[in-house]
Amino acid sequence: MPNQTAAALSVRRPRVADVRVTPIAFRDPPLLNVVGVHEPWALRSIIEVETDDGRIGLGESYGDLETLGNLDKAKGRLVGLDPHDTNALVARVHEAVTGQPFIGQPFPAAGDKALASAIGAFEVAFLDLQAQIAGCPLYQLLGGAVRDRVAYSAYLFYKFARHKDDPGYPPDDWGEALDHAQIVDQTKRMVNDYGFGSIKLKAGVFDPDFEIESLRALRKAFPNHPLRIDPNGGWSVETTRRLMPRFDGLLEYLEDPVNSLDEMGEVAKFSTLPLATNMVTVAFGHVPKTVRLNAVQVILSDHHYWGGLRATQALAHYGRTFGIGISMHSNSHLGISLAAMTHVGMTIPNLAYACDTHYPWQVEEVVDGGREMFRFEAGSLSPPSGPGLGVKLDRSALSTLHHQYVTCGIRKRDDAKEMRKYRPDWNSARPRF
Repeated sequence: MPNQTAAALSVRRPRVADVRVTPIAFRDPPLLNVVGVHEPWALRSIIEVETDDGRIGLGESYGDLETLGNLDKAKGRLVGLDPHDTNALVARVHEAVTGQPFIGQPFPAAGDKALASAIGAFEVAFLDLQAQIAGCPLYQLLGGAVRDRVAYSAYLFYKFARHKDDPGYPPDDWGEALDHAQIVDQTKRMVNDYGFGSIKLKAGVFDPDFEIESLRALRKAFPNHPLRIDPNGGWSVETTRRLMPRFDGLLEYLEDPVNSLDEMGEVAKFSTLPLATNMVTVAFGHVPKTVRLNAVQVILSDHHYWGGLRATQALAHYGRTFGIGISMHSNSHLGISLAAMTHVGMTIPNLAYACDTHYPWQVEEVVDGGREMFRFEAGSLSPPSGPGLGVKLDRSALSTLHHQYVTCGIRKRDDAKEMRKYRPDWNSARPRF
């Protein structure tokens, strides 16, 4: 028996041989928000961590220049690591991004999104490799499934019919949504096509009274669907106070009505419903103040900027400790991101609310098998089958989307700049109302 154990331990484990980061751009509709309007192209990065035995772990992250710069600084330091050694991964990315040795420092009260985003981008790829080596789906590596599927929510936007100054492309097939009836029509398509059982309206675009009337139109059309509204910090505390009585019996939760943690604490004193955020509590360093102020009752995690999938699970434990609900936030994303969200969502016992996803708004894909890999049923997803994340790259699609990045001319998302094409006097300062 000792000889067998020694022989098993002597088997050489694969090592990281190469790390590649490819920036991509894909089409994005003209979706309106408190800052402005989405540009014609969304930017992301695709991370490949290849081992010396030929396996490739995948990750997906942001595609702005700061993120790409941090990923580029860190990637060479990961070569030679055992993909199971995520402690070394964290230490080396920390040192590359901050220039300081990693000694388990306390999380800074101000947060460090850039560092956490770099760690998370590579951590997903490392975990993908670990699960491939083990021959199991990633959710099993993360502790096993506590549910059969992960619920997602319809994510509604006021929007223009087409992008301005974009003559090379036809309008997206969602059409304009600038009034209540158009928002209801948009929702009907979302629910019919994907089966979503919850509805979220991106707000902060029009006067709040107008947006509440959109909510009332949605309640009439979908009497049994939980509703949410997200002004992205576009309202003042006093505006929120004035509106609060109108939300009774209408909302599941109110997301980020105001623009700071202190203001959320003020709103919490008079709020009659749970307050959710993906803006003011976005790092572990924010948790102590959040709890002190009782500012947030639902945290919308995002593995891209909380530091990865293990960090998402750790945040869920904080939720259980302090009685805070957990869900997940989304940005414009593709299948690697959606697969990672779904795998970790399978493992979180207190995932209390349907998760956000922009996936219905995207039309391109970078994974082999395309969008057919992700079939929503009754508004929910099961993870792609197979070991690891269950997805592989479509090399041709990756090449196409990288070429779009090279030629699109966008290097940092700027919704306010895009809105000034429509309204030259646009001011994105918050609060707007």
